[in-house]
Order: sequence, then structure tokens, then C-alpha cells
Amino acid sequence: MKIEKTISNWGNFPKLKASEYLFENLHKTQGILEAEESVLARGNGRCYGDAALNNAVVSTLSLKHFLSFDETEGTLTCEAGVLFSDILNLVVPKGFFLPVTPGTKFITVGGAIAADVHGKNHHKDGCFSEFVTQLKLVIDTGETIICSRTENTTLFWETIGGMGLTGIIVEATFQLKRIANSYIYVESIKAKNLTEIMALFEASEDWTYTVAWIDCLQKGKHIGRSILMRGEHARPEQLSNKQQKEPFKLSPTKAIKIPFNFPRFVLNTLSVKAFNWLYYNKQTPKTIKKVTHFEPFFYPLDSLLEWNRIYGKSGFIQYQFVIPKGVGKEALQDILQTIAKSNQGSFLAVLKLFGKNNPKAYNSFPIEGYTLALDFKVNKKLYKLVPELDAIVLKYKGRIYRAKDSLSNARLLDYVKVHNTKFNSVQNRRINKATP
Repeated sequence: MKIEKTISNWGNFPKLKASEYLFENLHKTQGILEAEESVLARGNGRCYGDAALNNAVVSTLSLKHFLSFDETEGTLTCEAGVLFSDILNLVVPKGFFLPVTPGTKFITVGGAIAADVHGKNHHKDGCFSEFVTQLKLVIDTGETIICSRTENTTLFWETIGGMGLTGIIVEATFQLKRIANSYIYVESIKAKNLTEIMALFEASEDWTYTVAWIDCLQKGKHIGRSILMRGEHARPEQLSNKQQKEPFKLSPTKAIKIPFNFPRFVLNTLSVKAFNWLYYNKQTPKTIKKVTHFEPFFYPLDSLLEWNRIYGKSGFIQYQFVIPKGVGKEALQDILQTIAKSNQGSFLAVLKLFGKNNPKAYNSFPIEGYTLALDFKVNKKLYKLVPELDAIVLKYKGRIYRAKDSLSNARLLDYVKVHNTKFNSVQNRRINKATP
């Protein structure tokens, strides 16, 4: 099935007219590969920017079947179009959880592998690829290849973080994490500035999950004002009586849907400043300790369906970079000062500390250091701000996450080493054109 349509990713920027094919079977997919100059697998469109855009895309959302679940070993094999939300619904009631998860559960398994997603536990457990044991993908010849850590290993590691440029992932096998319940013990700690939040990250290295919300519009002695959230899977004795009655409860609250694109004036410097003030000051004590369901901890925005509409028709970008740990404070200070000066406030700003990277997963984004993800509304000022931020990231020898990018300097993105003309993207062509 072929549909001519305009496609975009979660940021609704940029948009592209494309031919979208549904993955139906191997024979028809071979025909698509022969008919099109280049193609790209596309999952649920929850990456940002131009990463999963091409003039011809193959939707993997039809590949939504679970193939095997070994409850003794905790291994799962499924098709590439299965969503993380589907996996959670299946495995949480049986005492398992995803070993690594990003900030949304509405991504596909294929997309998670292509972008080699990371989460709040990277400093302890690394990326999703650390738990992937086998892949099946369709390569440029139309053949189906099985690859793993012991079979076709070059293709396996090239596909990890390869942004779909090696082929169409159709199946994956990976290891799950055992849990005693579906709740997280969380400590939220306020930090007055960048020095305090970085000290908190260092002091929290033994915690499985750490992440910080950061107010990117603060200046002077308050620059980097933040709230650190650190968590562990809750022990049974930490649960309330109500929680003990439903130890493996799913989805505690009903999601709300944003019905339309917000007008452009809604998100501005004043509204972002007001939100940041409220978010920081609603927590009166310095530290709050509580046991919460996993959903608000891992997926706070998933309860707000179509939240990307808040940014209006013009859309937004997510600017995510990582800076080596040794220069983290200087780099973050430069970045935050530049943002505050620009008055381009980020409505959502998330800081994490990455651990060591896996040298075998050479296409993956993380390196040991601090990563900051920032959402910016698309407007004229943004085209001035991004090069300024890029210059700082370059200065400190950082890099940009390909799964989020649409505007950055190609030198910050050329760490992905895949060369295949049949599988391509708007992003990859943009980078290759700028880096001969």
C-alpha cells in the first residue's frame, strides 16, 4: 500500500511530501526497494527534526506482533513496530520492566534500536543496545539477515544507533529487567544553581535513575537553578496500603488530549518564566521523598496526548547535546548564558549525566558527560541561536543527538558511520552534503 502524504516528526518541523509504504511482506518490500532510489524505515514518528524523513518511507507500524516471551529468562522477541507502551502492558503485570527507556513510551522497538535510546539510568546501565541480543533486518539487496553479537556482528553494531541507514529492522530480541512492583521511590531535591546541581549528580551516582529539570532562563548566581529527581524501583515495604493492593498497576491516570495547535503568542519568554517560577517554587521544602507510579516518573508528558501542539503550527526543535564530563560546568554555563541572553526560553529543559560509552556501539550518541535537552519554538530568532549553541558545543568537543536534530552543524553529527545509498534520510543527505 502506497500513500502520498506530508510527513513530519514529533516537532512538526520540518515537513516533507513523501510516498509512505506499509510494510506488508518481504516480497512487496523487495519491490519497493527496486522501485525507489532510496527508502527509510519509519516507526511512530516520535523522533524530532529530520531524522526519520525521506521522500520514500516504509512504515513499520504493521509489524506489531509479539513473537516470544521467556518469563524464566526475561527475554522478549517482537516485531519492530511494537511500541514500548505495548511491551509495558504485557510485561509489567508479570514482574518485568524495560531495561532502558527514554521519556516517552510511544516509540517503536525499531526506532529505539536505530537511535540507540538512553534514559535516566545511562550512568549505570548504558543505552538500550546493551540489552539487545539479536536483530533481523531487510538489507539493500532485499535479503533478510539475522545479526547478533556473535553472527554478522559488523552489521549488528552498525545498525545500533545507525538511524535506519543499514536497512529495515523487522524483529528484535532483548533482555528485560525484573521488578517487584510498578512503583518508584523518588527523591526530589532543589538546587540553587549549576554548582549545586552538578554536585547533586555526583553525589547520586549510586542511584539507578537520575534526571534534573533546569530553569534555563536564570542568570547570575541563580544560573542553572534546578530540581534533581533520583529514583529506585520501590521495595515492597515502601508501598502504601493502597499501592500494596495493586502492586503491578498500569496507567494510574487517564490521558488528556490537546485538541488543537496553540496560537503562536501562548509560548513566549514571559510564559516560560512564569512556568519555571511555578515549577521551582511549588516544591517548598528542599527535599521531597515519595513513592510514585512509574508512569509520571518516566513518562510525565505521555499523559498529555499531542502535547507537541502546544508549540503551534510552526513546530519546535529539540536541541540535545552532550559535553565531556571534565568541561561540563564551563560548557553548561556558556550554553545557559547564551540562552538567557537570547530570551529564547526552553519550556522543557532536561539535564542528565551519562556514564561511559560502549566502544562497540560506535554510532551511539552518548559519551561520558552531561547531556542537556532543550525545546525551542521555531521562529526567526532560532536560526541565530542554534549556530551560537553549536559553536559552544564544538568548542568543548561535544556532539548533537541525531534523533533530535534538524538545524545543527554537520560536524556535530558526523559520528554516525554508515554508508548505504539505498537507505537514506533528509538528515543524512544534509550532513553528507556539508561534510565532503
